[in-house]
Amino acid sequence: MVKDKAPKKQHLIHYANGPSLEEINGTIEVPKGRGFWKTLFMYSGPGALVAVGYMDPGNWSTSITGGQNFEYLLMSVILMSSLIAMLLQYMAAKLGIVSQMDLAQAIRARTSKTLGYVLWILTELAIMATDIAEVIGAAIALYLLFHIPLVYAVFITVFDVLLLLLLTKVGFRKIEAIVVCLILVILFIFVYEVALSNPDFGAIFKGLIPTGQTFSGTDHVNGSTPLTGALGIIGATVMPHNLYLHSAVSQTRKVDHSDQEDVARTVRFTTWDSNIQLSFAFVVNSLLLIMGVAVFKTGAVKDPSFFGLFQALSNSSMLSNGLLIAVAKSGILSVLFAVALLASGQNSTITGTLTGQVIMEGFIHMKMPLWLRRLVTRLISVIPVLICVAMTSGQTAIQQHEALNTLMNNSQVFLAFALPFSMLPLLMMTDNPKEMGDRFKNTMWVKILGWISVLGLTFLNMKGLLDNIASFFGNNPSASELSLAHTIAYVIIAGIILLLIWTIYDMWSSRNKMPKRFETTEEHY
Repeated sequence: MVKDKAPKKQHLIHYANGPSLEEINGTIEVPKGRGFWKTLFMYSGPGALVAVGYMDPGNWSTSITGGQNFEYLLMSVILMSSLIAMLLQYMAAKLGIVSQMDLAQAIRARTSKTLGYVLWILTELAIMATDIAEVIGAAIALYLLFHIPLVYAVFITVFDVLLLLLLTKVGFRKIEAIVVCLILVILFIFVYEVALSNPDFGAIFKGLIPTGQTFSGTDHVNGSTPLTGALGIIGATVMPHNLYLHSAVSQTRKVDHSDQEDVARTVRFTTWDSNIQLSFAFVVNSLLLIMGVAVFKTGAVKDPSFFGLFQALSNSSMLSNGLLIAVAKSGILSVLFAVALLASGQNSTITGTLTGQVIMEGFIHMKMPLWLRRLVTRLISVIPVLICVAMTSGQTAIQQHEALNTLMNNSQVFLAFALPFSMLPLLMMTDNPKEMGDRFKNTMWVKILGWISVLGLTFLNMKGLLDNIASFFGNNPSASELSLAHTIAYVIIAGIILLLIWTIYDMWSSRNKMPKRFETTEEHY
């Protein structure tokens, strides 16, 4: 009698090539035959996880500084970024639901192993860049709220892995609810602070319409132009990891893929959820810009870092009206700002870790526990922050604040590298009837708007790369430093274009092939 082989022991880090986020994939039942609002409620949640990325700490200083420098002129940029985000997230969610593969898996299935590793590294850098912003935001919030020294506060952010461990035990539906609650906290705080400022609503609505001045590169205010302000807002708003995340978490609802009507219903309600949540993100980012205009006196905020904004909210000489000044004296405005900053950082912790797992499994078929994934990426992310704090320890407080703010802004340059490699494949796959079927492929209008958005964002990100690289040399780079910055930028742009050509070639070559969804053994990889 032959004994059954003992099950193979699974290592902490192991090979994986199954459904996206397998532990939660298709686990949430959605009863049929309910009314619109009840059905929408059951589908609501994934959109909130995605919306978090559009209001993370990296967005804050760009929006507030944009308001300080150009008043309501850049409101139209926030609106355009949000509409483009809705379009891209719709396509990402649709890809996940229809193909049953997340974006990383779908790209990897249509490209070579070598390219898969290259794209994984590129996307990991983008995620770590957002993680640096979260570390800085959370550490500063702890410092401002509890007066914990920055070095200790940075180390404390590592322990948010314990929060993640707790959340993995409560169920995915409850995680979605927690994220929604944190978003509502952020929204309430900014609505309250802006309401006290009595903003000019006529000017706000007028600012939603773009003009020739919106992307002007000649009108300088405090060393910035509307173009650089617009590029900063766009770069901080549309980020690649949200596309990977949405294509994965959109699969958490149970779908009968043999029934096209059930698939269509899931796509429809997931799109509603996404658009509603991204509308909240648009409101939050708009409130941040409005704060820059209406809460503070014009040009009053010289330090756009989180420290400077916190101090400005308790400094009566910087605030715009008597009511704000009266409330600020109690300290409530600055405390609420720090609480919102902490809530934003914790939200991003949850979504960033899930996204990291999605791209690791999708691109290189490697899996590790979420808590270990979080611990590794967070420890890597705190290193540049600690170096920055250590290097500025002997400088003035304002210099330290500016250094941390510069580190956060400079880290976002990796997002410009990674964004085209998520947008272009996404558009190519959702345009292809062999991938999506005739019913779910992009309509002509979605295709046209999609290509305009993708090419426009890619061009603007590459254009902004020149200034981003130059900013590494400080606020007043010399002529030789500017020349070096431009040389570096052009080399990077050339590298991005070549890598894009490689990616497009691989995907175009496999456009008529239908790859197997998953292989079950490591030998196939």
